[in-house]
Amino acid sequence: MHPHHLAASALILPLIVVTLGYVTAFLVWPFAACRKCGGAGRHRSPSGRAWRYCHRCHGTGARLRTGRRIWNYLRNLHKEGHR
Repeated sequence: MHPHHLAASALILPLIVVTLGYVTAFLVWPFAACRKCGGAGRHRSPSGRAWRYCHRCHGTGARLRTGRRIWNYLRNLHKEGHR
């Protein structure tokens, strides 16, 4: 085997493994904790006395992962093309 082929395969194989791991992760766990409220769904008001719902996650405490958002977009695009 040529040394260039060995070097190329040594770079490509970990990239494939990481990509498949990320795809598996966003298919199994499509939601992650909201970055604004830390997954609580609420935060303190400016006065500090009351709680308010997080405006980013609308009080759910979860956000759709970026990979899952792209997956959903491509899936919907594919569905629209087959109508």
